[in-house]
Amino acid sequence: MNNAEDRITRLEETVAHQAKTIEELSDQLAEQWKVVEQTRAKLDRLTERFLSLEEQSLDAPPITRPPHY
Repeated sequence: MNNAEDRITRLEETVAHQAKTIEELSDQLAEQWKVVEQTRAKLDRLTERFLSLEEQSLDAPPITRPPHY
């Protein structure tokens, strides 16, 4: 019966280790997701700003020769 108890103890240790590892990975994944969301928000703001600047540049008067030419 000692062999069965040792086996159960090893299995319990393995399960505890795996549960800890899963929890750590979950925490890291949640942190990375926050970074991804922040990066996405920054990219969206930069895209809007770029498009706005692009529209403003299209409205600029054309470059012409000065009258003294």
